[in-house]
Amino acid sequence: MRDTLSAERLQALEAFALELARIAGATILPLFRVENGLEDKGAAKGQGFDPVTAADRGAEAAIRAEVARRFPDHGVIGEEYGEDRPDAEFVWVLDPIDGTRGFIAGTPLWTTLIALRHRGEPVVGVIAQPYLDEYFIGTALGSRLVRSGSEQRLRVRPCPKLTDAILGTTDPVQYFTPAEAAAFAQVRAAAKMTRTGGDAYFFALAALGTMDLVIEGKALKAWDIEAAIPLVTGAGGLITDWRGQPLGRGGGQMVIAGDRAVLDEALVALKRSAV
Repeated sequence: MRDTLSAERLQALEAFALELARIAGATILPLFRVENGLEDKGAAKGQGFDPVTAADRGAEAAIRAEVARRFPDHGVIGEEYGEDRPDAEFVWVLDPIDGTRGFIAGTPLWTTLIALRHRGEPVVGVIAQPYLDEYFIGTALGSRLVRSGSEQRLRVRPCPKLTDAILGTTDPVQYFTPAEAAAFAQVRAAAKMTRTGGDAYFFALAALGTMDLVIEGKALKAWDIEAAIPLVTGAGGLITDWRGQPLGRGGGQMVIAGDRAVLDEALVALKRSAV
């Protein structure tokens, strides 16, 4: 039987995760829509454009410093500074700015992703958009949106038919392989409406109940995904790989759905390109 955390312990860790998101936001916001120290990580590796900014690095450093101060026995895995004690009982998984391209362009759909693993399983997830003052947070106790001093319980909405679904993805051209793009195109052709460019903000909208399906390809890393798992499941949603199986710790293909029926319908196409 999997070890579980008490409600009191989960609530304390959830509150700390929210503190971390606010600390990150305090670092990021002064650099949003101004000169932000843009660098191209991909150029040094002979790869495509892979941006990072002073805000990315500063926010992750600030989160790591606070974790080390409050919980020195906890591990950290982050996009910008790698792994520190990744096999600890508690491990924080961080993406300081998910959607750096959007951040650079000045769009307010980038987010800070903070997840906490307990013995390998994500148990707390935060998707924060500090410019909009939106902090989506979820655990096994449920999910909620904290905004402007108020709280809203989150719940996915029923949508049993793909033809009624609002579908989201980041960029089916840039981030999907040709096989993934072909499978996604089948789902898109059946969906009621499709939106792109939302990065992990779309994950939060699925938990909010305004989006019915979110599909991403194998380019996703652990820090892109793990915050969404407690948030979406805490809101009553489903999050799987393209075979309909639980997501692994390494990232990869992902589907978020608010309704089992619409998930099953989408998987008919996606399973053909599952890896």
